[in-house]
Amino acid sequence: MKSTHRALVAGVTALAVAGALAGCSAGGDAGDGGKTELRVATFPPGADAAAYEAFAAQEKQFEKEHPDIDIIGVEYEWEGPTFAVQLAGGSLPDVFTVPFTDSKTLLENGQLTDVTAEMKELGYTDKFNPIVLDGVTGDDGKIYGFPRQAYAMGLHYNRDLFEQAGLDPDQPPTTWDEVREAAKKIHDATGKAGYAQMAINNTGGWQLTAQTVARGGRTQTDAGDGTAISTIDNDATRATLQFLHDVKWEDGSFGSKVDLDWGSINQEFAAGNIGMYTSGSDVYTALVRDFGMEPSIYGITVVPTEGEDPGTLGGGDIAVISPTVDDATKAAAVEWIDWYYMQKLMDEDAAVLDAKTLNESGQAVGTPLLPVLSRELYEQSLEWVADYINVPVEQMTPFSDGIWEQTPVGEPKVKTQEVYALLDGVVQKVLTDESADIDALLAQAQSDAQAKLDE
Repeated sequence: MKSTHRALVAGVTALAVAGALAGCSAGGDAGDGGKTELRVATFPPGADAAAYEAFAAQEKQFEKEHPDIDIIGVEYEWEGPTFAVQLAGGSLPDVFTVPFTDSKTLLENGQLTDVTAEMKELGYTDKFNPIVLDGVTGDDGKIYGFPRQAYAMGLHYNRDLFEQAGLDPDQPPTTWDEVREAAKKIHDATGKAGYAQMAINNTGGWQLTAQTVARGGRTQTDAGDGTAISTIDNDATRATLQFLHDVKWEDGSFGSKVDLDWGSINQEFAAGNIGMYTSGSDVYTALVRDFGMEPSIYGITVVPTEGEDPGTLGGGDIAVISPTVDDATKAAAVEWIDWYYMQKLMDEDAAVLDAKTLNESGQAVGTPLLPVLSRELYEQSLEWVADYINVPVEQMTPFSDGIWEQTPVGEPKVKTQEVYALLDGVVQKVLTDESADIDALLAQAQSDAQAKLDE
């Protein structure tokens, strides 16, 4: 899913919106002085002014190095239910990002641009984690995007609410039983939701899958012949739903809002209304930049794991090019993706410039991620930008120390978003009906999901 990171002021924001509405995917129009206009994704609507200031600085840096390209920022937020409509309607920018989970479907539909030659020319093909690169490689062996960031699932928590409940924020829960106990203490002491979970717009299925993996289960397995088998009806998914039921109905710790998605749960957490929730480890940037969270309240730890084969669900997104652009716009898009997303991962000078620019604009530097390259390159990059790291790293230590001990597990590969949407209904039923029959829900969901996989 989303994540789920980087980088304009108010006037540019208005221009970005206008660009989005105008149908930006055509690209290639000659701009001022014959320049190639390139419409690129920036931030979700509502991002703070500092984010656009950072982007404006980076835009100037890029255009100074590439005087023949005119960058136009377009507000952008990936949402599963509406993305296909935006893509079909041509209202996306020339360069945008999509989750790993959507890449296979987009490849099958011919909706991404082949960048194999460009990737090889830049020398990046052999530097990516092969598992990550597989997510943007089609059945034809060609590469259709640039993996730009990855994340692992984390348990995000409010340090202030922990302290008000008599809990030690430096010793967060390590088991699901402890999560439940902490949630009740937080709710009893503060009246806030001790724990909350996403439930709509495909995010309910995403998080149900994540917690299934954490408990040792899988919601889908590879049949080995290009097809997949639905395995939703398993003990780990059952335990996850029972956990949600108990927190909501037995403990009263869940809170009243059961219709949260990625944006709304971040908003609630940033406002101090939620004690704990699970999401990608990279969400800190958005919490501060887009939702106004006070950094001092933030904590993150690894998601508790249990069972015989537990792991942590990972994901990320890729920078891609609209298939409707002309050759000149495609060339400009590759230049932008390389400069804006990729070079800072591999080149010290680019990493330092990026970190310095973001830091000076008040943007987050040093949010915990999983590397799309090697662990060694990732840790080296942190050393490069050490002077500019401005996130509260000590409040993230439970995650950064523990994540390397967990086994990363990729998201289901077939009909991912469709199955997530189906599972939304299961999560919502458990959260809205105290007497929901979990066994029956799982049996039906597995059957319905298999039908989708067989289409």
